[in-house]
Amino acid sequence: MAAAAMPLAELDRRLQARVDRHPAATSIPMLDGYVAAIVAGPVSMSPLDWICPLLAIDADAFNHGDTPEFAALSAVALRHNDISNVLTTAPDQFEPMHRRKPNGDVDPRPWCQGFYAAMRLRLPAWAPLLDASNVNHGLLLPILLHCRDDQEQPLLGPPQSGCETRRAYADIPLAVEAIRQYWMPIRYARAR
Repeated sequence: MAAAAMPLAELDRRLQARVDRHPAATSIPMLDGYVAAIVAGPVSMSPLDWICPLLAIDADAFNHGDTPEFAALSAVALRHNDISNVLTTAPDQFEPMHRRKPNGDVDPRPWCQGFYAAMRLRLPAWAPLLDASNVNHGLLLPILLHCRDDQEQPLLGPPQSGCETRRAYADIPLAVEAIRQYWMPIRYARAR
C-alpha cells in the first residue's frame, strides 16, 4: 500500500476538489480526526464501511490498484496504521494534524469535525460516552467542544460563561488514548 499511496498534500487537494461529492472529510485535518475515531472507537469496521464515505468513493475502487481512488485509499490506510501503531506503542506521542489559523493559533475544529463524522457512522455504539450522566462522558468534551451540528450551531450548546474552551484542544491527544482504552474491552469482546 505504501508504494501506491498518494502524498498527503495531493490527497488534501483531492479532498477539496471533491466537495461536491460530499466526502466525510474535505481536508487532511478532518481526515486525520475521522481516522483517529475509527482507530479509537467502540467497534471494528470493515474498511469499505468507513473509507468509502470518508473519500466519497465507490467500493469498486478497492479492486483497481492503478487509479487515483486507490492511491487515495492507500494513503488513508497508511494513516490508519500510523495512528494505530502510535496509540499501541507510544500513545504519548500521538499528535492530531491540526492546521493553524492566520494568526498562528491552532484550529482544532476541522480535526474535531472529522472525529465526529466518524462517530456518526455508528452513533448508537458511541451512546455510553454521549450520555452526560456517564462519568466517562468527559472524555469526549475536548473534541465535542469544537464541533458544530448540521445547522452550524455548537454541538454542546453555547459556551458557558467563565468556561475556558480555547485551549481544550491541548487535551485531545490524551482524550483519544483514554477513549481508545475505554472501548478496548468492549471492542475486542465484540470482535470474537
